[in-house]
Amino acid sequence: MTMAAEPAGQAAAGPAVVLLSGGLDSATALAEARAAGHVCYALSFEYGQRHRAELEAASKVAVALGVREHRVMRVDLAGIGGSALTDSALSVPESPGEGIPVTYVPARNTVFLSLALAWAEVLDARAIYIGVNAVDYSGYPDCRPEYIEAFQALARLGTKAGVEGRGVIIRAPLVKLSKAAIIRRGLDLGVDYALTVSCYQADETGRACGVCDSCRLRAQGFKEAGVADPTRYADQGFSV
Repeated sequence: MTMAAEPAGQAAAGPAVVLLSGGLDSATALAEARAAGHVCYALSFEYGQRHRAELEAASKVAVALGVREHRVMRVDLAGIGGSALTDSALSVPESPGEGIPVTYVPARNTVFLSLALAWAEVLDARAIYIGVNAVDYSGYPDCRPEYIEAFQALARLGTKAGVEGRGVIIRAPLVKLSKAAIIRRGLDLGVDYALTVSCYQADETGRACGVCDSCRLRAQGFKEAGVADPTRYADQGFSV
Protein backbone atom coordinates (compact mmCIF):
# COMPACT_ATOMS: atom_id res chain seq x y z
CA MET A 1 0.00 0.00 0.00
CA THR A 2 1.37 3.39 -1.02
CA MET A 3 0.21 6.70 0.40
CA ALA A 4 1.19 10.18 -0.70
CA ALA A 5 -0.05 13.71 -0.40
CA GLU A 6 -1.98 15.03 -3.39
CA PRO A 7 -0.99 18.35 -4.99
CA ALA A 8 -2.44 21.54 -3.52
CA GLY A 9 -5.97 22.24 -4.70
CA GLN A 10 -6.62 18.65 -5.78
CA ALA A 11 -9.77 18.14 -3.69
CA ALA A 12 -12.44 20.17 -5.48
CA ALA A 13 -14.14 17.13 -7.02
CA GLY A 14 -13.86 14.86 -3.98
CA PRO A 15 -12.48 11.31 -3.86
CA ALA A 16 -12.26 9.05 -6.88
CA VAL A 17 -11.18 5.43 -7.18
CA VAL A 18 -8.94 4.78 -10.18
CA LEU A 19 -8.24 1.31 -11.55
CA LEU A 20 -4.48 1.27 -12.09
CA SER A 21 -2.91 -1.67 -13.90
CA GLY A 22 0.46 -0.03 -14.44
CA GLY A 23 -0.08 0.26 -18.17
CA LEU A 24 -0.26 3.25 -20.48
CA ASP A 25 -4.04 3.65 -20.50
CA SER A 26 -4.63 3.34 -16.77
CA ALA A 27 -1.84 5.81 -16.03
CA THR A 28 -3.51 8.29 -18.36
CA ALA A 29 -6.89 7.68 -16.72
CA LEU A 30 -5.30 8.45 -13.34
CA ALA A 31 -3.88 11.68 -14.75
CA GLU A 32 -7.35 12.59 -16.05
CA ALA A 33 -8.87 12.04 -12.61
CA ARG A 34 -6.15 14.13 -11.02
CA ALA A 35 -6.67 16.92 -13.57
CA ALA A 36 -10.41 16.88 -12.81
CA GLY A 37 -9.61 17.81 -9.21
CA HIS A 38 -10.18 14.47 -7.53
CA VAL A 39 -8.35 13.12 -4.52
CA CYS A 40 -7.27 9.85 -6.13
CA TYR A 41 -7.32 6.39 -4.59
CA ALA A 42 -5.61 3.90 -6.90
CA LEU A 43 -6.61 0.24 -6.96
CA SER A 44 -4.51 -2.50 -8.56
CA PHE A 45 -4.94 -6.26 -8.62
CA GLU A 46 -2.68 -9.24 -8.23
CA TYR A 47 -4.97 -11.63 -10.07
CA GLY A 48 -2.62 -14.37 -11.19
CA GLN A 49 -1.24 -12.52 -14.21
CA ARG A 50 1.94 -13.71 -15.89
CA HIS A 51 4.25 -11.15 -14.28
CA ARG A 52 4.47 -8.67 -11.41
CA ALA A 53 6.22 -6.01 -13.49
CA GLU A 54 2.94 -4.21 -14.13
CA LEU A 55 2.22 -4.04 -10.38
CA GLU A 56 5.64 -2.54 -9.75
CA ALA A 57 4.91 -0.06 -12.55
CA ALA A 58 1.55 0.77 -10.97
CA SER A 59 3.28 1.58 -7.69
CA LYS A 60 5.70 3.94 -9.45
CA VAL A 61 2.89 5.66 -11.38
CA ALA A 62 0.83 6.06 -8.20
CA VAL A 63 3.70 7.84 -6.46
CA ALA A 64 4.55 9.97 -9.51
CA LEU A 65 0.95 11.17 -9.87
CA GLY A 66 0.44 11.78 -6.17
CA VAL A 67 -2.39 9.45 -5.20
CA ARG A 68 -3.73 9.60 -1.67
CA GLU A 69 -3.58 5.82 -1.32
CA HIS A 70 -2.65 2.88 -3.53
CA ARG A 71 -4.00 -0.57 -2.70
CA VAL A 72 -3.16 -3.89 -4.32
CA MET A 73 -5.86 -6.53 -3.86
CA ARG A 74 -5.52 -10.26 -4.52
CA VAL A 75 -8.12 -11.94 -6.73
CA ASP A 76 -7.52 -15.49 -7.94
CA LEU A 77 -8.56 -15.29 -11.59
CA ALA A 78 -5.77 -17.77 -12.36
CA GLY A 79 -7.84 -20.33 -10.44
CA ILE A 80 -10.48 -19.97 -13.15
CA GLY A 81 -8.10 -19.84 -16.08
CA GLY A 82 -9.32 -19.50 -19.63
CA SER A 83 -6.86 -16.75 -20.58
CA ALA A 84 -3.28 -16.67 -21.81
CA LEU A 85 -2.63 -13.99 -19.19
CA THR A 86 -3.54 -16.29 -16.29
CA ASP A 87 -2.95 -19.82 -17.60
CA SER A 88 0.65 -20.83 -18.36
CA ALA A 89 -0.64 -23.64 -20.58
CA LEU A 90 -1.89 -21.04 -23.07
CA SER A 91 0.56 -19.04 -25.17
CA VAL A 92 0.31 -15.31 -25.72
CA PRO A 93 -0.33 -14.80 -29.46
CA GLU A 94 2.42 -13.05 -31.40
CA SER A 95 0.27 -12.15 -34.40
CA PRO A 96 -3.29 -10.80 -34.76
CA GLY A 97 -6.00 -13.44 -35.04
CA GLU A 98 -9.72 -13.55 -35.68
CA GLY A 99 -12.29 -12.71 -33.02
CA ILE A 100 -11.66 -12.03 -29.36
CA PRO A 101 -8.07 -13.10 -28.55
CA VAL A 102 -7.08 -15.66 -25.93
CA THR A 103 -5.56 -12.82 -23.87
CA TYR A 104 -9.11 -11.82 -22.88
CA VAL A 105 -9.53 -12.54 -19.15
CA PRO A 106 -13.11 -13.71 -18.44
CA ALA A 107 -15.08 -11.09 -16.44
CA ARG A 108 -11.91 -9.25 -15.39
CA ASN A 109 -13.25 -5.72 -15.67
CA THR A 110 -16.54 -6.72 -14.06
CA VAL A 111 -14.70 -8.13 -11.06
CA PHE A 112 -12.34 -5.15 -10.85
CA LEU A 113 -15.09 -2.56 -11.22
CA SER A 114 -17.21 -4.32 -8.60
CA LEU A 115 -14.40 -4.13 -6.04
CA ALA A 116 -13.69 -0.52 -7.01
CA LEU A 117 -17.39 0.19 -6.51
CA ALA A 118 -17.26 -1.31 -3.02
CA TRP A 119 -14.26 0.81 -2.07
CA ALA A 120 -15.89 3.89 -3.58
CA GLU A 121 -18.91 3.40 -1.30
CA VAL A 122 -16.67 3.17 1.75
CA LEU A 123 -14.80 6.30 0.70
CA ASP A 124 -18.01 8.12 -0.26
CA ALA A 125 -16.38 8.65 -3.65
CA ARG A 126 -18.56 9.85 -6.49
CA ALA A 127 -16.41 8.62 -9.37
CA ILE A 128 -14.54 5.54 -10.56
CA TYR A 129 -12.05 5.95 -13.41
CA ILE A 130 -11.13 3.11 -15.73
CA GLY A 131 -8.76 3.33 -18.71
CA VAL A 132 -10.67 1.14 -21.16
CA ASN A 133 -10.42 1.98 -24.85
CA ALA A 134 -12.57 0.80 -27.77
CA VAL A 135 -10.63 2.30 -30.68
CA ASP A 136 -7.08 0.89 -30.74
CA TYR A 137 -7.74 -2.21 -28.66
CA SER A 138 -7.86 -6.01 -28.79
CA GLY A 139 -11.63 -6.34 -29.11
CA TYR A 140 -12.37 -7.24 -25.49
CA PRO A 141 -16.13 -6.97 -24.82
CA ASP A 142 -15.62 -5.31 -21.42
CA CYS A 143 -13.80 -2.34 -22.97
CA ARG A 144 -16.76 -1.00 -24.99
CA PRO A 145 -18.94 2.06 -24.22
CA GLU A 146 -22.06 -0.11 -23.95
CA TYR A 147 -20.38 -2.21 -21.28
CA ILE A 148 -19.54 0.91 -19.25
CA GLU A 149 -23.14 2.08 -19.62
CA ALA A 150 -24.42 -1.29 -18.40
CA PHE A 151 -22.13 -1.27 -15.37
CA GLN A 152 -23.25 2.28 -14.62
CA ALA A 153 -26.82 1.01 -14.41
CA LEU A 154 -25.69 -1.78 -12.09
CA ALA A 155 -23.88 0.71 -9.85
CA ARG A 156 -27.00 2.83 -9.60
CA LEU A 157 -29.33 -0.08 -8.83
CA GLY A 158 -27.12 -2.33 -6.73
CA THR A 159 -25.55 -0.05 -4.14
CA LYS A 160 -26.74 1.79 -1.05
CA ALA A 161 -25.20 4.99 -2.39
CA GLY A 162 -27.03 4.61 -5.69
CA VAL A 163 -30.42 3.96 -4.10
CA GLU A 164 -29.94 6.97 -1.83
CA GLY A 165 -29.15 9.22 -4.78
CA ARG A 166 -25.41 9.44 -4.14
CA GLY A 167 -24.43 7.04 -6.88
CA VAL A 168 -20.93 6.63 -8.28
CA ILE A 169 -20.26 7.73 -11.85
CA ILE A 170 -18.17 5.34 -13.94
CA ARG A 171 -15.81 7.47 -16.00
CA ALA A 172 -13.98 6.05 -19.01
CA PRO A 173 -12.29 9.16 -20.42
CA LEU A 174 -10.23 7.27 -23.00
CA VAL A 175 -12.87 4.96 -24.42
CA LYS A 176 -13.28 6.80 -27.74
CA LEU A 177 -9.68 7.96 -28.21
CA SER A 178 -7.00 6.48 -30.44
CA LYS A 179 -3.82 5.27 -28.77
CA ALA A 180 -1.94 8.22 -30.25
CA ALA A 181 -4.52 10.65 -28.85
CA ILE A 182 -4.27 8.99 -25.44
CA ILE A 183 -0.48 9.37 -25.46
CA ARG A 184 -0.65 13.03 -26.47
CA ARG A 185 -3.23 13.72 -23.78
CA GLY A 186 -1.18 11.92 -21.15
CA LEU A 187 1.95 13.86 -22.03
CA ASP A 188 -0.02 17.09 -21.68
CA LEU A 189 -1.05 15.92 -18.21
CA GLY A 190 2.49 15.04 -17.17
CA VAL A 191 2.41 11.24 -17.44
CA ASP A 192 5.86 9.65 -17.57
CA TYR A 193 5.23 6.68 -19.85
CA ALA A 194 8.70 5.31 -19.13
CA LEU A 195 7.25 4.20 -15.77
CA THR A 196 4.48 2.13 -17.37
CA VAL A 197 4.43 -1.51 -18.50
CA SER A 198 1.86 -2.65 -21.07
CA CYS A 199 3.36 -5.91 -22.33
CA TYR A 200 1.41 -9.12 -21.75
CA GLN A 201 4.61 -11.07 -21.15
CA ALA A 202 7.17 -8.59 -19.84
CA ASP A 203 10.26 -10.06 -18.23
CA GLU A 204 11.03 -9.72 -14.53
CA THR A 205 12.69 -6.35 -15.08
CA GLY A 206 9.70 -4.98 -17.00
CA ARG A 207 11.21 -5.20 -20.48
CA ALA A 208 8.55 -5.65 -23.17
CA CYS A 209 8.48 -8.49 -25.68
CA GLY A 210 7.60 -6.20 -28.60
CA VAL A 211 5.48 -8.84 -30.34
CA CYS A 212 2.26 -9.26 -28.34
CA ASP A 213 -0.90 -7.35 -29.25
CA SER A 214 -0.49 -4.88 -26.40
CA CYS A 215 3.11 -4.09 -27.43
CA ARG A 216 2.10 -3.56 -31.05
CA LEU A 217 -0.74 -1.19 -30.16
CA ARG A 218 1.48 0.75 -27.77
CA ALA A 219 4.38 1.08 -30.21
CA GLN A 220 2.08 2.12 -33.03
CA GLY A 221 0.50 4.73 -30.75
CA PHE A 222 3.85 6.38 -30.02
CA LYS A 223 4.73 6.32 -33.71
CA GLU A 224 1.43 7.95 -34.72
CA ALA A 225 1.70 10.48 -31.90
CA GLY A 226 5.09 11.52 -33.27
CA VAL A 227 6.89 11.14 -29.95
CA ALA A 228 9.76 8.95 -28.84
CA ASP A 229 8.76 5.55 -27.47
CA PRO A 230 10.27 5.21 -23.95
CA THR A 231 9.43 1.51 -23.69
CA ARG A 232 12.29 -0.82 -22.72
CA TYR A 233 12.24 -3.81 -25.06
CA ALA A 234 13.94 -7.14 -24.51
CA ASP A 235 14.93 -6.91 -28.17
CA GLN A 236 16.69 -3.55 -28.31
CA GLY A 237 16.37 -3.54 -32.08
CA PHE A 238 12.57 -3.67 -32.01
CA SER A 239 10.70 -1.11 -34.11
CA VAL A 240 7.17 -0.78 -35.53
